[in-house]
Amino acid sequence: MAAYILEHFARLELGWDPTTRPDGYIALCIAENKRRTGALLAALAKYRDVPARVLGYDAMTGNVEFREHLAAFMGRTFLGRSFAAENLAVVAGAGSVLELLFHAIADEGEGVLVPTPSYAGFWADLETRDGLTIVRVDCASTDGFALTTERLDAALATAGRPVRALLFTNPDNPLGRVASRETLLEILRWADDRGIHVVFDEIYALSVFGPAPFVSAASLRPSLGDRVHVVWAFSKDFGASGLRCGVLVSESAEVIAAVDQLAYWSACSGHTQYLLSSFVADTAAVDAYLAEMRRDLAETHAAVVHALARAGIPHIPATAGFFVLCDLRANLDAPTVDAERRLWRRLLDEANVNLTPGEACRIAEPGFFRLCFAGVELPAVLVAIERMGRCLGSG
Repeated sequence: MAAYILEHFARLELGWDPTTRPDGYIALCIAENKRRTGALLAALAKYRDVPARVLGYDAMTGNVEFREHLAAFMGRTFLGRSFAAENLAVVAGAGSVLELLFHAIADEGEGVLVPTPSYAGFWADLETRDGLTIVRVDCASTDGFALTTERLDAALATAGRPVRALLFTNPDNPLGRVASRETLLEILRWADDRGIHVVFDEIYALSVFGPAPFVSAASLRPSLGDRVHVVWAFSKDFGASGLRCGVLVSESAEVIAAVDQLAYWSACSGHTQYLLSSFVADTAAVDAYLAEMRRDLAETHAAVVHALARAGIPHIPATAGFFVLCDLRANLDAPTVDAERRLWRRLLDEANVNLTPGEACRIAEPGFFRLCFAGVELPAVLVAIERMGRCLGSG
């Protein structure tokens, strides 16, 4: 387990409190949205009349009613077109979706292209039990970490193994930005020409608060075909990572059948399915929740980037998700990963603030850190930024 995660759990019980522990630990390293937890609990509390059927066995990829409700909800809110229930598979979280999907489409030892900066968890999802190898497609800060087909071709040419798929995250983590329609179409054409799968991780699709509209890969073609798949979950947009409910959207009957055969070991609780099915089918309630969640993200992000600017901390503003990428390269004592580790430790020990190091996000240039701003209360985030500024000598 990464050092920043180990430190997070070691310090969690000594968290910041403005009255009792003003020098307490502040976690800005976990990509969770706890800003609307009370509203979500209040919404779910309406669905208390749990039917007896949820206590028994059901389809391991989600009961039909839930998948019908999900298909309707996802289709109208972000996928951009309708899907049938049989095109969806529901299992215990997006990590399980990825593990099962890649077990179905790739063989042990094969490669999967992942553009960087990246979500840190993909390595565990794909390499631990599937036995795959992630082939990094390193992007650079000089052009805003843009993914180009030239970079994809270079990674493919040097992979040293057959490459079965490209895993592309949109909206992006840790950059918090939305890919354009043109970029998505270019990626699809590139993958088509090379005969590889593309898996679009759209787990932040509903957490877009900036002016750039979100475009789902599902909306770009009349059919996804057999080699394009979409992954989503309730963990991010609904701040419900503990409910363990991820969704695969695929129009490949073979892929859905393969996932169905494996889903017994990753099934989502019947009670969870009932709660979430009731919520997404309650159009007025779920739409009100999402609208307020996005408004809150926008306001919180604005306060955070203002505080970072006031503290003199360079950063890349976001338009989606719960994070901004801080550029602390000027604070390194050398342009190395070891120097980045030393800076992370300094911020942790002197400021008692835990950021996600760029190393965890596989950023090729040392000195970038992800700051997650929705996992703790805004006053705690602002205190953390003040501490960081003092520690870095810039604020």
